[in-house]
Amino acid sequence: MQNSAGTLQHPRRNLGNRHRSQASKFIKLAKKDPENAEQNLAWAEQNAQQSILHDFTDERNWRCLAEIKELRKDGYGLEMVLEDLFVVLGRDPNQLNQLKGVDHLQVGLELLEAAFITDSLDPENWFESMDESRLQEFSERCKRLDFTDQRTNIIYGRRLEKIRGAGNESLFIDLVQYLLAHRPSNHELWLELGRLHERRNEIDQAWLCYDHVQQIKPTINVRDLFLERLKGAMDGDEQIPWSGPSLDTRSDFLERMQKLTQSINSIPIESNNIQSAEVEEEDQQMVKLRSLLEAGDSAEAFFMARSLVTSGEDWAREWMTKAQEMMD
Repeated sequence: MQNSAGTLQHPRRNLGNRHRSQASKFIKLAKKDPENAEQNLAWAEQNAQQSILHDFTDERNWRCLAEIKELRKDGYGLEMVLEDLFVVLGRDPNQLNQLKGVDHLQVGLELLEAAFITDSLDPENWFESMDESRLQEFSERCKRLDFTDQRTNIIYGRRLEKIRGAGNESLFIDLVQYLLAHRPSNHELWLELGRLHERRNEIDQAWLCYDHVQQIKPTINVRDLFLERLKGAMDGDEQIPWSGPSLDTRSDFLERMQKLTQSINSIPIESNNIQSAEVEEEDQQMVKLRSLLEAGDSAEAFFMARSLVTSGEDWAREWMTKAQEMMD
């Protein structure tokens, strides 16, 4: 199946619907004309793949492609569809284990429907199925899922929006950090979190979110505007104008985000058999950053490098830029 993560911006429902409609027409033609069935199913599959590329949040698009894979007797292809769906749903080990050692032509469509019943892509349907017990279970799952895929961030971001909209702001703040730790480049979600902190008068936390946005998107000067709002509100007061959280607060924030990225993988420092006592601390940190980037853990490398820069280690700025380029 064509990977939709790389070119995705945001779901485009109309285009998704159009391609799914075209796929359905080719499926009907294939059933009416057995002699040309394979050719029509090939066109149907191409359109179904495009429907998911344009809108991975619509379960009908996944069903359409899975049905075509079954009609073409493509068990391996059906397995790939399910695997891609489970990536979107956060690479839950319990779901991925279901793919092992089964005949996907026999049970693939059942697995797909079971996934949608327990983990609907539609945020409204998903939230309606939540009670206190399932919400607690969801909270625990979020702490072990992989949110590095952009599509996963969008799906879970919408779910967390439903939680916040229901008045559970504290749970939203707790869980959204996992999404942002695994995908620090999601500036829209950082902005949303910053605005929530600002509305709650949590000044340090709001500044940290806005500062992060301005670091990764320098053209969006939300941190500077936030400081202007604060200073404007303080005019006439006897207080010393607030200029930002302390260095310790900033360092703690970055270290905490770095640790959250380690819920997926923890990469050991590769020191080429040199005793750590014989290696300068800066060299050890550089080796760690290099190891993280080589392993593809750009989020953890980014937060580690930012923490070093914040602590005055300007040499780490280059590594922060490299990690950000990988994320982008």
